[in-house]
Order: sequence, then structure tokens, then C-alpha cells
Amino acid sequence: MHNFEFVKPSSIAEAVAALSNEDAQPLSGGQTLIPSMKARLNAPETLVSLTGIPEMQGVCPDGDSLVIGAATTHATVAEQAAGHFPGLAALAGQIGDPAVRNRGTLGGSLANNDPSACYPAAVLGTGATIVTNTREIAADDYFQGMFTTALDEGEIITSVRFPIAEKSAYAKFLQPASRFALTGVFVAKYATGVRVAVTGASEIGVFRWTEAEAALSQEFSADAISGLTCSSDEMISDLHGTPEYRAHLVGVMTRRAVAAAK
Repeated sequence: MHNFEFVKPSSIAEAVAALSNEDAQPLSGGQTLIPSMKARLNAPETLVSLTGIPEMQGVCPDGDSLVIGAATTHATVAEQAAGHFPGLAALAGQIGDPAVRNRGTLGGSLANNDPSACYPAAVLGTGATIVTNTREIAADDYFQGMFTTALDEGEIITSVRFPIAEKSAYAKFLQPASRFALTGVFVAKYATGVRVAVTGASEIGVFRWTEAEAALSQEFSADAISGLTCSSDEMISDLHGTPEYRAHLVGVMTRRAVAAAK
């Protein structure tokens, strides 16, 4: 690893100021950034830690929504969201292993936007709002492809506002070595309809399965989508599975999520 300076601001304003310096990079949980630095694939001159900012931490009910600070760890979400949004808490509890869950953060996962990460499915599946230091971004506008988001240079995710679903669940077929989702599906039922978001399967990253949403909005049961198939176009092909295999898993995981939703 190359030498670097480390800055730990105590406010969002201090973090934004520190990140204005050339070659400065934000550090949240570091579950992706630190390994890339160890491999010398990334060499920022300054790391700006976001984990010491109180206003970016915590799980807080706010009317019909649950607001979670971007620096909140997966383990904290799994524990503190359980009484408010069980489906979201269960998803957080399935991320990685205990070491990852106690270091990785919501904001770090969303800023990185790994195509197999779990949180993007929850954010897109609930129609959440990503709050940054400058604006609010709707989930449908935020994800723009593999490792690509709507964030501008130097923009920081400060919190995420999740509309609490009537029923929800996340079903994940994991890759056992990495514990990333080979295919994962988050299903959320609202009075206005059902949202279905898929992660881990597509070359374009997380996406909504609109055909399943339409069917489940008419009848929220696993049987309602038993005849549907997801297209294998643009699905990932690697040593873990073919595009057709992943497309099949989308249907399987969606039915499992619907059956488990509560």
C-alpha cells in the first residue's frame, strides 16, 4: 500500500472541505477501497473518513419512512431496523460475514454500487431517496449501471430515506466464497403497488423486474408469478453461472421473497 494522509472530520461540512483537495477520497467502511489500495490498484493521497460524523449515523423512524445514516454499519441496521422494517433488517443481516457487517456501511455500499451488492436491491425495491450533502436523489434515478451512480464528484451520501413497506422480504442465492449475491431479489408491497428489485444477475447492475411488479400488484402471491420468466439478455455470464441460469434464479428468488414477505 502506498503512503497516504488520513483525515477524520466530525461534520459533513468538514468532510466536504477535505474532499475538495485533489486526490482525496472518501472512506466509509472500506470493505472495497482498502483491499484495492493493498493491491495498489488505488492510491489516493488522502483518505477522508466519514465514520466519525454523528449526523451520518443511526436508524430513525420518520413518519412512514425509516431514515438511516450513510455511515451506519450493516450490523446496526440489522439490529435497529428490525422493529420498524423487518425485510430491510433481514437483508442487512445477510451481508458478508460478521467482520464485514461490523465495518461496512450503507453509504459505502451505495456509493460503490457493486452489481452484486445487497443494499442496491433494497433501495431500488423500496423506491428510497438517497440524501446527499447537496440534494435528494430518487432510487430510480440513482443507479446508472455497474459501479456507476448519479453522484457528482465530491458529493457525499449522508442518509437514505426508506418508505416502510406493508410487506417485504429479500431472497438471496449467495456465492459462498464472497457471500455476494449470485442473484438476490427484494420485494416490497405498498398500498400503491409492488416493487421488485434484482441484484447480482445483470451486467447493468441492479434493476426492477416490471413484469413481476405488475402481476404481484394484482395478486401478492408466489403463484401470481409462477408463469413469468425473466429475460436472460444482459445477464452476467461467468464461472458461477450462465445468463440463462441467472435469469432462472430471478424467478426462483422472487417467488421465495414473496412467500417470505411479512
